[in-house]
Amino acid sequence: MISLKRITLLAGGTGSVKLVRGFSKIDDVELTIISNVGDNIWLHGLYICPDLDTILYGLSGLLDTSKGWGVSNDTFDVLDQLNFFGQKTWFNLGDRDLALHLVRTNLLNSGISLTDIIANLSKILGIKEIIIPSSNQPIETYVETDQGDIHLQEYWVKHKAKLKVLDVKYKGADNALPSPGVIDSIQSADKVIICPGNPITSILPILAIKNIRSSLVNTSVPVIALSPILNKTPINGPAGLLMASLNIPVSSLGVAKLYSDFLNTFIAHTDDFDSSSEINNIGAKLINTDILMKSDFDEERLARLMLRL
Repeated sequence: MISLKRITLLAGGTGSVKLVRGFSKIDDVELTIISNVGDNIWLHGLYICPDLDTILYGLSGLLDTSKGWGVSNDTFDVLDQLNFFGQKTWFNLGDRDLALHLVRTNLLNSGISLTDIIANLSKILGIKEIIIPSSNQPIETYVETDQGDIHLQEYWVKHKAKLKVLDVKYKGADNALPSPGVIDSIQSADKVIICPGNPITSILPILAIKNIRSSLVNTSVPVIALSPILNKTPINGPAGLLMASLNIPVSSLGVAKLYSDFLNTFIAHTDDFDSSSEINNIGAKLINTDILMKSDFDEERLARLMLRL
């Protein structure tokens, strides 16, 4: 009988789904994904959950891998028609993607929790892994700019990250509770993995929720993080812009320090040795390897490396 390794991942969207897929390819792993909900947003009367949906699509084979989000080969007829009627269409929503948002919104309006909705959708999509929203309560990441506070999606998608950033806030996080199963999945795991999501917008909104960070601090199992920074350049997304605006060094060391109170091992790129002594000084071991995930092989290679550590 195979002894399953219980792995819990903290995940965001495009920066995390590759590693999530890598772990999903390993037979002797029981995988739980705690997903960020800070980028969730209401649009056109629908509740959109970009990071959750990227994980759902990534594990079900529906993901548009060329973009890293949305449904492969989707059409945008509804969006075009919304534009015809004068609606704001800065956020791309494909036709097949819209079906998921319609279902989720109807279920939420009927009183079903986001956790139960995601579990049901996972079953329908044939996903064996457990996906848990970090909270059932609304949390929204807002960017404080020189033009006022705006939702993360507006900052990144609508304004193309061109506004001056003064601060980042996780509205609702102070009053939010972890979804059922979140704390238990951390406490009962054999290893906890921090995926290479944008630390400011994908991982810190999870850690801002009551008791999640303290559970990581108090766990006796290894907590391993994979850097989203290639030397001093983010692999994708606005991580560099936001980190720099918040006076956080855009480097592996800058990311490692954000997790320093619970981090055991940090994985950075092959030639990223600049911060090795500083990472050791915060109590974490530095591992250098090729962190780019350009193929299915790379995704599984990094997942298996983390299992061996």
